[in-house]
Amino acid sequence: MKINKQTTIKDILELPAFKDVGKFLFPLQRPIRKEMTLEELSSPNIYVWYSCIQVSKTIEIIESLYKQAQTSPIFYLIYSEDEIRKDVSKQNVGVFFFKGKKDAPFAICNAGGGFAYVGAMHDSFPHALELSKLGYNAFALIYRVNHAYEDLAHAITYILSHSKELEVNDEHYSLWGGSAGARMAAQLGNKEVLNYYVGHDVIQADAVIMQYTGYDYVSIYDAPTYMNVGTQDYIADYRIAEERLNRLRAMGISTEFHSYPRLSHGFGLGQGTVAEGWIKDAVIFWQKQIDKH
Repeated sequence: MKINKQTTIKDILELPAFKDVGKFLFPLQRPIRKEMTLEELSSPNIYVWYSCIQVSKTIEIIESLYKQAQTSPIFYLIYSEDEIRKDVSKQNVGVFFFKGKKDAPFAICNAGGGFAYVGAMHDSFPHALELSKLGYNAFALIYRVNHAYEDLAHAITYILSHSKELEVNDEHYSLWGGSAGARMAAQLGNKEVLNYYVGHDVIQADAVIMQYTGYDYVSIYDAPTYMNVGTQDYIADYRIAEERLNRLRAMGISTEFHSYPRLSHGFGLGQGTVAEGWIKDAVIFWQKQIDKH
């Protein structure tokens, strides 16, 4: 079928490629009607707290996953059957896989949504898709909003332990996130916090790539950090973000900070804005950290 802005959620869910996993494309915690079109979906009415939402990107993401699904899996549940039996909420946790080059480093992208919903279609899928175009393997986490940190920790260990099956590099990865997802990335990018959640020593992320959050905790165990935010963000003050990176830099941790004039919260890739193209700068920052090892 030809996917366009008038395609409905029902149309997508009925495609064989999205059998059993299509529901995870859309926010489980938001009032999504199956009769809703992709144009209606791509709105701040659904993706609360977000801006610069583009239906063209929604279509591109669905088409890309549909194409990949013809030859390889696009979604992995990260909890075992036994773990799900003990806690049925874990049946709604998994990662969408946007394949890059074989054995290339991987990224885990974490959408925000105020720990009320997971805004993946705007805040992690686009990033994962662009990373895959650049050759990196990218995963977009669908997490439980009340167990977000636990789920991200489990996703990290799942991907590392299944690296051969997934054909990803098990020595280099980065954590990405916007808003609430940025807090997740920052915390699990911290070596001590990661080991606390996992219960044993796990390789730390090469870099944390963060967008628009007021998270201000710093530690010598934090990962190298790239951060961007708009100067008119009414949720995350750019000055708090900049100050945090200054403190990390003073500890000897590599950082890079960007603020964009007149840009508000939740701009995602920032296409059509002053922030457009930032993702390539972030990739360069990550690659620099890889090259140091």
